[in-house]
Amino acid sequence: MYRELAARRDGTEREILLRLADAEDRHAAHWIELLGPRALPEPRVDFGSRLLGVLAKRFGSVFVLALMQRAEARSPYDADVDATDAMAADERVHGEVVRALASAKRLQLAGGFRAAVFGMNDGLVSNLALVLGVVGTGMPAGAVLATGVAGLLAGALSMAAGEYVSVSSQRELIDSVLPDEATEESLPFLDLKHNELSLVYRARGLGAAEADARAAETIRQLRQREQALARGDAPEPSERALPAPAGLDGEHDPVGSAWSAAGFSFLCFAAGAFIPIIPYLIGATGWLAAGFAAALVGIALLVTGAITGMLSGAHPAARGLRQLGIGFGAALVTYLLGLLVGQLVL
Repeated sequence: MYRELAARRDGTEREILLRLADAEDRHAAHWIELLGPRALPEPRVDFGSRLLGVLAKRFGSVFVLALMQRAEARSPYDADVDATDAMAADERVHGEVVRALASAKRLQLAGGFRAAVFGMNDGLVSNLALVLGVVGTGMPAGAVLATGVAGLLAGALSMAAGEYVSVSSQRELIDSVLPDEATEESLPFLDLKHNELSLVYRARGLGAAEADARAAETIRQLRQREQALARGDAPEPSERALPAPAGLDGEHDPVGSAWSAAGFSFLCFAAGAFIPIIPYLIGATGWLAAGFAAALVGIALLVTGAITGMLSGAHPAARGLRQLGIGFGAALVTYLLGLLVGQLVL
C-alpha cells in the first residue's frame, strides 16, 4: 500500500513512503525467517488490506492516509512475543509519519470539510425531524412532501447564507490582527535610538531583551535591503519583518473561502435533506414512508459519521453510531412534539 501511494507522489513525500515500505519489508523478512518452510504458501491478504490497496492505487487521497494511520495504530507487535522491540517501535513511529503526511491535507480540507459535514448532517437530521414532526400531526402524504421540499430549499439557502456570513466575519476578524504592509515599508526609517519596533515584538509575546535584539536585527536587514535596491543589486529574499500572531503564519489557511463554504454547505444540506423525502416522491405514504425515510437517513448518518471518523483518525464505527444516535434523537423529539401539536391544535 505504501508503494501504491508512493507511485502517485513525488519528491520528499514519495521518498518517505518508499522508506516506510522498506521498513515493512524488514518486518516481513523477520516473520519469514521465523516461519521457515511454514511461510509458504503466502497467506491471502485480508479484504480490508486489499481494499486499502485499491483505494491507494486509484485515489491516493487523505482518506487512504487516514486509514493507514489507523492500521499502523492497530499493530499487535507490542503483545507479540515473537516480534522484536524494534519492530513495535517502528510501527508506532510509522503511525506518526503517516499522521504527519496526512496533517497538511487535513488542514487544506478543514474549511470546506467542516461546511460539508455540517451541511450534510444538518440536512439529514433537520429534514427528517421536520418530516416526522409533520407526520406526527397526522397530515396527509402530499402535505408532508410539500413540507419536506420547503424545508430542503429553506434550509439549504439559510445554511449557505449563514456559512458565507460566518466565514466572511471570521476572515475579517483575522485580517484585522495581521500586520499592516504599509507599516512594514516604513520600518527602515525608524530611529534605532528609539526603536519602537521592539514594542511590536513585545506585544506579540517576546521578552524585552529578545524583542530589542530582534527589532534591531530586523531594521539592520531592511536597511541592507534598501541599500542593495539603491545600488541596483538583487536583494536577498527576506521574511516579513512584522510578526504575525501565533497560528496565523500563512502556512495553512484555517478558515477557507466564504464562497466555498457557502457552496459546500448549500449542496450538502440539499443532498442530505433530499434523502428523507425520497419515499414520498415515489408515492409511499403513512408509516411505510416514515420508516423508509428513517432507514435511508440512518444509513446516510452512519456513512457520513464513519467518513468523518476516518479523516479525523477516530474509529469510523464509533463516529457513525454517535452521529446516528444524535440524529435519531433529534428526529424522535420532533416527532413527539408533532404528536403533541396534532392533539392540541388539529
